[in-house]
Amino acid sequence: MSTVLEVKDLGINFGGLRAVDDFNLEIEENQLYGLIGPNGAGKTTIFNLLTGVYVPTDGVIKLNGVKLNRKVPSAIAKLGIARTFQNIRLFSDLSVIENVKIGMHNQVRYSLFQGILRTPAFHHDEDFIEKESMKLLEVFKLHSYAHIKASNLPYGKQRELEIARALATNPKLLLLDEPAAGMNPQETKELMETIKHVRDQFKISILLIEHDMKLVMGICEKITVLNYGTVLASGTPSEIQNNKQVIKAYLGE
Repeated sequence: MSTVLEVKDLGINFGGLRAVDDFNLEIEENQLYGLIGPNGAGKTTIFNLLTGVYVPTDGVIKLNGVKLNRKVPSAIAKLGIARTFQNIRLFSDLSVIENVKIGMHNQVRYSLFQGILRTPAFHHDEDFIEKESMKLLEVFKLHSYAHIKASNLPYGKQRELEIARALATNPKLLLLDEPAAGMNPQETKELMETIKHVRDQFKISILLIEHDMKLVMGICEKITVLNYGTVLASGTPSEIQNNKQVIKAYLGE
């Protein structure tokens, strides 16, 4: 399998604080990868570095061989990285389908002038976006909610809508930041199946941050453990579960 994401010797300083140090990661095509660690370990900082929110102090980030350092978030999104957030960030006053359509607008070909005049090119692309957005909603069983406000969805469905919107950008790598946060056990179980289905159907790589160890161990093929901004261990779920350093630092035993 070819490497989708390659991160070498990544680091960032915030003033005198070294938040991430010598971080290395490789994610292959269609791989489900977990990033775990205690609160404050630097996991979300890693996501912010990968998506251009933060500029690394040192190190290299490559997506399919293309260097991402110093590229702005919109350029990185176009190259193929999408993410969800720890705290849900939907357009709550827009409908469910409008949220997905917003994610898909990086794929339109009509110009601003054609959009203003509502030319055939504009209508062609908008019809395409409408149909593709509905297909995405069907994947998450959200199609029956298409025209209600996103804020009126149950919490678990809002989480799924955020994933659907991220997928609408047609990513090669999907970053999920604590997707099971706030979910009950049944919702988490359904989410596990949804994530595996998304990976298989869309043929993309997924990197997820999660505190629910049952979810992480149940779906991830490889896991990296972060502690105080540095890599403590990397390996398969069984290797991580039996790693004495991980048990001591992460599980507190």
